[in-house]
Amino acid sequence: MPYYLTARPPASDAEARQVHKLAQSHHAPADWVFHAQIIVLSWAGQRTRAIAEALHCHPQTVRERVHAYNQRGIDGLGMAPGSGRKPRITQDERSRLIALASSPPPGKLLQGSGGLRAMDESQPANWTLDILTAAAQEQGISIHRSQVRQILLDEHVRWRGVHSWGESRDPQFVPKGRRSSPAILIP
Repeated sequence: MPYYLTARPPASDAEARQVHKLAQSHHAPADWVFHAQIIVLSWAGQRTRAIAEALHCHPQTVRERVHAYNQRGIDGLGMAPGSGRKPRITQDERSRLIALASSPPPGKLLQGSGGLRAMDESQPANWTLDILTAAAQEQGISIHRSQVRQILLDEHVRWRGVHSWGESRDPQFVPKGRRSSPAILIP
């Protein structure tokens, strides 16, 4: 036979005031407000399924929040410490990836003491997501292409170089010549 689950009575009047205030708050974190509303409805004598229908959630969510409140009190209104998905890469690896994307690609021509030279002429002159991913993996960062893209978008880091009209990978390409003089308007 199922048992009737209800939130424990408040430990003090201050706790009751705090839970009621949280349940009506517009500025507190949304999860705390939602969980406080569950507790207030439970104190009002509503059953688990009725609370779930009133707040448009699953009855299991109501049960879990009532159990958390019964065990931890006010702290049970928040999410448990350590809950949620853990990041796949560390902040240090993320910073190294951003620094890598901000650096010139290994095949880019750079001005040196002997003229224009590339660090590695066999490498591409522009960053792409695939090349950035491979370079990051060479540095020991275990990351996928989609993660690289999302991190760079989140941090507003540009990895694409500007594609000039004068650049082409086609060996038959002939660059445009000098521009003609501007047209003269006759009144």
